Amino acid sequence: MGLSTVNKKVVLASGNAGKLAEFGQSLAPLGIELIAQGQFITGEVEETGLSFVENAILKARHACAASGLPALADDSGLEVDALQGQPGIYSSRFAGASGPDKDAANNTKLLADLADVPAEQRTARFQCVLVYMRHAADPVPLICQAAWEGRIVTEPRGLQGFGYDPVFAVASSGLCAAQLSKAEKMTVSHRGQAIKQLLTELAEKQ
Repeated sequence: MGLSTVNKKVVLASGNAGKLAEFGQSLAPLGIELIAQGQFITGEVEETGLSFVENAILKARHACAASGLPALADDSGLEVDALQGQPGIYSSRFAGASGPDKDAANNTKLLADLADVPAEQRTARFQCVLVYMRHAADPVPLICQAAWEGRIVTEPRGLQGFGYDPVFAVASSGLCAAQLSKAEKMTVSHRGQAIKQLLTELAEKQ
């Protein structure tokens, strides 16, 4: 990216308080202060891209333009082989629900769609793309991508996590993501792996 230093104030292109805490804690050792985009804009940018990369770039560029600061955005979701990659970029709105019942509705729809699919064909993975942009017109945004392999179980297990965590069994352990502690999940998850890549890249720029 041609950076000699990394700006110490970065906007997170998300209104998710959990992500702000998670990413902020990871970036703190580099002396980076992560700021919620809500200080500059209200609402989320429309995700019109057809890939995780496109949507992450849209979100990062929007936050850069509104704040005048560098921005970090992520786009992630679940990719199920038996459903030709669905729900993919539509993971958060797979069942069309919103509010506190959204996760349960998405999981119910997913399990129903896979009801007749045998265990060996229920392979899936979480995908995460992180994009760091120095400014809204950055021609070479930093892009980090990671996947977390597993399969979809037949009924929810575990009480931790969110989203599809209760129905996603991790390939390496057989435990569902919702059965892992936050620390365990961050060590092996798609987002945890992508953050590690990002930290390495940013550390090299300092």
